[in-house]
Amino acid sequence: MSEPTHLVIIPSYNTGARLVDTVQAALAAWPVVWVVLDGSTDGSEERLVPLLQANSGLRLLVMPRNGGKGAATYFGAQQALAAGFTHLLLMDADGQHPSEAIAGLMALSKGRPEALVMGQPVFGPEVPKARLYGRRLTIFWTELETLWCGLGDTLFGMRVYPIAPLLQVMGQTRFARGYDFDPEVAVRMVWEGVQPVQLPVPVRYFSQDEGGVSHFHYLRDNVKLTALQFRLLFAFVFFGWLKLRRARKAWNAKR
Repeated sequence: MSEPTHLVIIPSYNTGARLVDTVQAALAAWPVVWVVLDGSTDGSEERLVPLLQANSGLRLLVMPRNGGKGAATYFGAQQALAAGFTHLLLMDADGQHPSEAIAGLMALSKGRPEALVMGQPVFGPEVPKARLYGRRLTIFWTELETLWCGLGDTLFGMRVYPIAPLLQVMGQTRFARGYDFDPEVAVRMVWEGVQPVQLPVPVRYFSQDEGGVSHFHYLRDNVKLTALQFRLLFAFVFFGWLKLRRARKAWNAKR
């Protein structure tokens, strides 16, 4: 049973033909799906027209220029809150996030509406080893910055966010607009007292021959992730640890 306060948001930048498959699969699992085209120039808007005509729960938001995943999510979350939604499930447009996981993540969010419901990736053998090993460093630092409260893999972006605290933490920083979005907002939401809960989610990486699309730039985005950890560690030392201490006391009091 769908929850009318929850919707699916899919940010997309030049995802190509795979976007249509992703949106169709999401609509089969959840009746309200919004796509945020983040300055796409690959004809994505035209590809979605038949789906828009056939599905009243599908909405298309178009950003005039590419701002990054975080910027697209921020825009979509603002529009969703204004429309009366309280929670959004974020999923990638390239098909790596399985639509079969939507129902379970939404159900967990419905039972724990105050929580950040995080998908924890279960990788298949096709995952690029460089991506798999490289993410471990980010996971270590974000666990340290939240004192191992249970964030897990902070680079995996299939999550259900309570919209109000998501907007709150995004308003606290001018960063978290690109590839740094997923780890930064998770850490900052924990500092603000939003407790994370996890659900395992299988992940599939598509090859280029299968229509797989990746905008991850190894040098540029790893530099951004390194800079992110310096910023978060600095903030953690000065005020994050105190916020986290208060949050954990509140979580323990509810047990």
